[in-house]
Amino acid sequence: MLRHLLRLCLLAAAAVILGTNLDGQGDPLTRARALHQQTPLIDGHNDYPWALRDLDPGRDLGKADIAKPVPALMTDIPRLREGGVGGQFWSVYTPSTMMGQEAVRVTLEQIDIVHRMAKRWPETFEMAYTAADVERSFKARRIGSLIGMEGGHSIDNSLPALRMFYALGARYMTLTHNGNLRWADAAADQPAVGGLSKFGEEVIREMNRLGMLVDLSHVSPGTMEDALRVSEAPVIFSHSSAKAICNVPRNVPDDMLRLTAKNGGVVMVTFVPGFISQAVADHDASKAAGPAPRATLAQVADHIDHIRQVAGIDHIGLGGDFDGITQVVAGLEDVSKYPDLTAELMRRGYSDADLKKILGLNVLRVMKQAEAVAARLQKTRQPSTATIEQLDGK
Repeated sequence: MLRHLLRLCLLAAAAVILGTNLDGQGDPLTRARALHQQTPLIDGHNDYPWALRDLDPGRDLGKADIAKPVPALMTDIPRLREGGVGGQFWSVYTPSTMMGQEAVRVTLEQIDIVHRMAKRWPETFEMAYTAADVERSFKARRIGSLIGMEGGHSIDNSLPALRMFYALGARYMTLTHNGNLRWADAAADQPAVGGLSKFGEEVIREMNRLGMLVDLSHVSPGTMEDALRVSEAPVIFSHSSAKAICNVPRNVPDDMLRLTAKNGGVVMVTFVPGFISQAVADHDASKAAGPAPRATLAQVADHIDHIRQVAGIDHIGLGGDFDGITQVVAGLEDVSKYPDLTAELMRRGYSDADLKKILGLNVLRVMKQAEAVAARLQKTRQPSTATIEQLDGK
C-alpha cells in the first residue's frame, strides 16, 4: 500500500512539472511543449536553403547565421528549439522556370547547402537518410535533417540523375512544381499529359525501388491518381491542405484523401495562408486593393480536423513551408510556433497518442514502409535503364 501511495505521489509531482494533472488536464501549451520532447516533430517542407540563396548568391551560411536569431527569416536555431522541431525535410527547391542542365546544377547546389548546414552546426543538425536516423538524432537532441527535392524537373528526364540525387541524400521528390513536365501534369498548369505518362510511371517505380518518397504536393489530381495507382509504397503530400476547406488547386480533394488513406500515405498540412483561408485565396486571386484578410491558426486546425474525418488520424502530418512563403498565418509566424498548434488540437480533444502521430509518428511509419518496399524490390528489380524517348516516343 505504501509503495502504491509513493508511486501516485511521484506521478502527481511529474504531472505538476509537465503542467498536467493525472487525467491529462492542464495548461495546453505547457502540455504541448512536453509532448514535443517525447516525439519528434517532423516538418515536411522548409525553404531555408533557398532563402539563403536569395540573401547571398554565394550561398555563404554566414550571411544568414541561424545559430543566432535572424529576424529576416522564419527559421533559425533558437526558434527551431523553441518550436520543438525534431526532424526537418529541407527543401532543395529549384524554380520550374529552370530546366535541363541548369535545374540539375542548381539542385546540386541546394543539396550542398543542407550538407554544409549539418557540418557547420553539428550540435544541432545531423544528416538523416532513414527513419532510424531521425529517431537516433532526436534521442541525441539533434534535428534529423532530410532532403526533399521540389520538382521532377530537377532530374532532367533522367533516371540515372534520380538515382544520384538519392545517393546524395534526397529522400523525397515532389513530382512537379508549378509547371507541367513532359511526363507529369502540375496543379497550377493546364492538363497536358492527363496525369503521368509511361515515363512518369517509371519514375514512380524507380523511386519505390530506391526508397525515395513520392511527394504529390503541387501535382494535378490526375497525377495524384496515377501515382497512387502505381506506387507500391505510401506517398506523401509534403505541404498541402484540404481542398474542401480551401478550394485552390494546390490542395487535396476528398477523393484523393480517401485514396491516400488506402495507400497508407500522409498529407502534411501546410501553413500557406492562401491554401488555408478561402477569404485569403479569393483576395489573392482578385488582386483587390486594401488590406488582405488573415488566415488563422484555428483554420489550420480546421484542415487537420477535416483530413482526420475523411482519411483518418494515421494520415496527417505537418509541412509548414516556412521561408518559402511571403505571408504567414496569424499564430504560426515562424518555426517556434508549432506547440501553439499542438495546444489548439489538444483543446479540440485530440489525445496525446493522436498528436504524436500528427507530429511525426505517421511520417516515420511511411518512411519505414518505403524502406521496406525498397528492400523487397531491390531483390528482384535492377535499376531502370528506360528513357523518356523509349517510353513516351518523344
